[in-house]
Amino acid sequence: MGFAYKFHDPDSVYFVTCATVQWADVFTRSRYSDIVVDSLQYCIDKKGLVLHAWFIMTNHIHLVISRNGNNSLSDIMRDFKKFTSSKIIEAINSPTESRKSWLLWLFKSAGTKNSNNTNYQFWQQENHPVELVSTKFVKQKIDYLHENPVRAKLVDTPERYIYSSAKDYAGQKGILPVTILDQVYYGK
Repeated sequence: MGFAYKFHDPDSVYFVTCATVQWADVFTRSRYSDIVVDSLQYCIDKKGLVLHAWFIMTNHIHLVISRNGNNSLSDIMRDFKKFTSSKIIEAINSPTESRKSWLLWLFKSAGTKNSNNTNYQFWQQENHPVELVSTKFVKQKIDYLHENPVRAKLVDTPERYIYSSAKDYAGQKGILPVTILDQVYYGK
């Protein structure tokens, strides 16, 4: 992991991207997105994760996060990825998944090539945390994150996408608790 991709300041706000191995389109099924949502909720409730903005696309997630407590963001993200990996692999292994053989082969192939894994690898190794150091940069990242489903033509406005914090930033209530970055950070 290079210097640019580490959580250096434990009290900063970070933009984080997590992508599936080979950019596999796993999150086209809501049951897998729901596992991510449930895990984020757990990390908020039990691990001190502060979620400022978030988004789940078909093959990756973006988060704007900080922490509240003693757990480091590295530890929170490690635990989040480990838990979601095992739960999603378990869910893929169900008889109802039409892509089961292909997905399990893909994640098993990646897992056998990586000495950090015992069996399957679901997420790419890196989180790519980028410290958000200016109001302009925060606004740019949050706007980018919320506009993703519009650019992909999944919805016509960001707040119509359920797996996102765009509703929260539009003054509505989303499906996860979000700590909105105020004017100092977000520039509204």
